[in-house]
Amino acid sequence: MPTDAAALFLFAHQDDEFGVFERIAACRRRGQRVACAYLTDGQTASASAQQRNAESLAVLAGLGVPAAEVAFAGQALGIGDARLPLHLDAAGRWIGGWLDGFPAIEALHLPAWEGGHHDHDALHALAVSLAARRGLLGRTWQFSLYQAKGLPGPLFRVLAPLPENGAVSAIAIPWRARLGHLRRCLAYPSQRGTWLGLFPFVLLHYLARGGEQLQPVSPERLLERPHAGPLYYEKRRFFTWERMAAALAAWRAAALPATKG
Repeated sequence: MPTDAAALFLFAHQDDEFGVFERIAACRRRGQRVACAYLTDGQTASASAQQRNAESLAVLAGLGVPAAEVAFAGQALGIGDARLPLHLDAAGRWIGGWLDGFPAIEALHLPAWEGGHHDHDALHALAVSLAARRGLLGRTWQFSLYQAKGLPGPLFRVLAPLPENGAVSAIAIPWRARLGHLRRCLAYPSQRGTWLGLFPFVLLHYLARGGEQLQPVSPERLLERPHAGPLYYEKRRFFTWERMAAALAAWRAAALPATKG
């Protein structure tokens, strides 16, 4: 029987859904409403926002999510790929209104606080802060995409939750579903270059572990570096932790005046 309480998924980029393919599919199999939102337009030098939107819509449709339940907020707000930390106010207002539009929320899922991509960390901080004010922390889960803790140079790990983020809740994925999810990873032709780097690690993960992993969230973690040492987005010189911390502090002071810390 369908349930009225929705399972919500926030993504920074069109293809971030690969971190929760099985969770989305499981929610739809039990008749649960699933709604997704993307907080950047995804446009790159080689792909338009429309192309990337179409790719994610097709992947989500294969998982049972209708297009009417997918919002491309980043495109509507004019938030470019890799620029979410510069638009925290607009993104935060949109996320708050989106959350408030659901009569009942069973779970909220968002990218992990892991220092992989600065858009991921910015979205995580916004969503956790807004979830806390709505009493949703106990129903909010983070999923790892990629991070570089303790690795040299440009190396990174994929789908590897940080111990700093707490206990891991693992979801077993049957072999047939694993193969389906691997095929979905190849359904983003506009991001072929990115997936040349990601796919071998995702393949290894599905072959060796065959599970999907979620962790709880904590507002206190937002005041800490995701992990010791250089973050991946710092090593790639995309952003710095100092800029991230300053942007989030300014947003909290303006948008959450009652929040201490």
